[in-house]
Amino acid sequence: MQLEDKIALVTGAGRGMGRAISLQLAEAGANVAVSDIDASTAEDTAVAVKQLGRESIVLPADMGDLQDIDRMFRQAKDTFGRIDVVVNNAGVTKYLDIMDVQEEDWDRIHRVNAKGVFFCMQRAARELIDQGQGGRIINIASIAGKGYAGTSNAAYAASKGAVISMTHIAALQLGQYDINVNAICPGSTLTTMAADTMAGRSERTGQSMSELAEARDAKIPIGRPNDPEDIAAMAVFLAGPGARNITGQAFNVDGGLVMH
Repeated sequence: MQLEDKIALVTGAGRGMGRAISLQLAEAGANVAVSDIDASTAEDTAVAVKQLGRESIVLPADMGDLQDIDRMFRQAKDTFGRIDVVVNNAGVTKYLDIMDVQEEDWDRIHRVNAKGVFFCMQRAARELIDQGQGGRIINIASIAGKGYAGTSNAAYAASKGAVISMTHIAALQLGQYDINVNAICPGSTLTTMAADTMAGRSERTGQSMSELAEARDAKIPIGRPNDPEDIAAMAVFLAGPGARNITGQAFNVDGGLVMH
């Protein structure tokens, strides 16, 4: 129970990696504020957290809306009294060739993946500085942000590159407050969003989903994609005491797809 009685806030927590992160944080002892734009999926995650014996609240929020971000943090603080760990997981994408990216695609992706992460990180930092006890900010980026050729689209890759850069700068500027800021860069991960992206690739290329999955796995040195729980395990480590002197890093969890 390395996170016993810590308070964690996880965005995009209704399904996939966010849900897995919420549950593993709870298993490690944390109480979890569960945020998602889809309140029903957030409620499902919160129920699962409570079944693990921890406290949880549901915070419906659009990560591209600064008023929603502010309200989310105020409600979490009002309920739990403090916040110790913030995981910026919410993100969006779809499969697009570089010549098919439209302005509305760019704006939608960057609104959540870059703008949302930045202002959520900034708001988290304000709370943690005011509390005066340090804390952890964990941003979910992607190996796409490091140039992985199998990215869903160029706008998504750019947004995740922004997350990595923002993580570095935030770590430099927030270290004086004992706030650790790190990023996790997942590779191919078995989530609903990834399945939707693969479906778009299938439609465009004419390859079946099984053919695409086989080709995906063949490129991974370890031979298998991530489960969401693989990302959650790294998040729990970065939130815990073993990572107290780790900051400004962007860790790949990808089975060896990108080795830098």
